[in-house]
Amino acid sequence: MTEKKPSVTYRIADLQESERPRERLKAQGATVLSEAELLAILVRVGVPGENAVQMGHRLLKKFDGLDGIQRAPFEDLVNQRGIGEAKAAQIKAAIELGQRISTQKPKERVTISNPQEAAAYAVKSQQYDMSSKEEERLRVILLDTRNHVLETVEIYKGSANTAQVRPADIFKPAIRRGATALIVVHNHPSGDPTPSPDDVAVTRELIKAGELIDVKVLDHVIIGQGRHVSMKERGLGFT
Repeated sequence: MTEKKPSVTYRIADLQESERPRERLKAQGATVLSEAELLAILVRVGVPGENAVQMGHRLLKKFDGLDGIQRAPFEDLVNQRGIGEAKAAQIKAAIELGQRISTQKPKERVTISNPQEAAAYAVKSQQYDMSSKEEERLRVILLDTRNHVLETVEIYKGSANTAQVRPADIFKPAIRRGATALIVVHNHPSGDPTPSPDDVAVTRELIKAGELIDVKVLDHVIIGQGRHVSMKERGLGFT
């Protein structure tokens, strides 16, 4: 007699109710769900031989995590088995909403009172977005006389590198907004946030330029993949 093969779960409905992503989210909140389970809620149904959670695991492995899914061209996601345009759009939209929430201006102004808070705010507000970029970005966070955050302005995108940074470009938005301090933030697309000699040299130049126009450079934070470096804390470029 041929041995009976064990059954394989292909559908979310085949799981016990307490193990289904939507039911778990309802009962325990979204934070308890894995990334694959959150993706499963978006794609809703799987394909023959693979339920929605398994599909979520496959997508995460294929694109090397949520950051990879975010960076992936729309068509690459569409071409994955069981996805298509509708599901790809849902996934992209959900990730974008998460990104916007992470960078949304709070109802109350954030106040920066010391170098540690400057670095922490730069990382909190920029890490998720900038670490996913494949090109270099440089932004400045502007602060008023009471060290309230005014806004974040992108100065360079794409081809610019720190060796080409012009102090005039950095301080122009600060002068326009009447800012008295700023935090410089840029990413290393390689994922390694280790400051280069050019990073250190540019930081020194910006500090000197800021002193001339009475705009203080509080920190220069470099964002990498899941890591960051505060040049103020490292004493790089700052005396």
